[in-house]
Amino acid sequence: MRAQLGRVDAVLVQAVIAAALSFAHLHDLASAAGQDGWKAWAYPVSVDLLMVAAWRRLRSGRDKAAAWCWFLVALAASLGANIATAGLLDLADVPDWLRILVAGWPALAFLGGTLLAHTAREPTPVVEEEHTEDEAAPAPASAPAQSEQPPEVPAPAPTAPVPAALVEHARKVADAHRARTGSPIDPDTLRARLGVPAPLAAQIAAQLT
Repeated sequence: MRAQLGRVDAVLVQAVIAAALSFAHLHDLASAAGQDGWKAWAYPVSVDLLMVAAWRRLRSGRDKAAAWCWFLVALAASLGANIATAGLLDLADVPDWLRILVAGWPALAFLGGTLLAHTAREPTPVVEEEHTEDEAAPAPASAPAQSEQPPEVPAPAPTAPVPAALVEHARKVADAHRARTGSPIDPDTLRARLGVPAPLAAQIAAQLT
């Protein structure tokens, strides 16, 4: 954590020193070109603000071409002042072309700042939903619901006649059951005693009553 704070502090100190030196060079050049008093101090502020505005536009990702153009203009003004005041230019005898550039800078900076600040954002394209001919066509009316009819119950198949011998045997079993229990035999007991299917036992029981 301390190492990170140390790196941040070093970067901030470096940035402050570089900004102060560039500010002073721009002021000295503007003053040498005939801009005295508060006007000489306004030039470095104007250059730095234009550079910041162009950098913010670059960071936003919009109008990168215009942002790069004005960023390079401000960088050239700052870098040019640093070089000009490094002893390569006689500040006591500034050439006329440099005086013209310094005098014309406010208008140029105002134009660049206005364009960067008020450039309209590109409208977001509206995607229209495409409908096919099938979707555009009106949906067919739904068919009327058919009345539900109860399922047809198949008619019971005709039963085969029970052999008389089986009926007589069943009657004997039923009489023995009544004599033993005092109650008539039920179809389930009759089926178990005769060893016949349940439908046949029910048919035989019906004939015994």
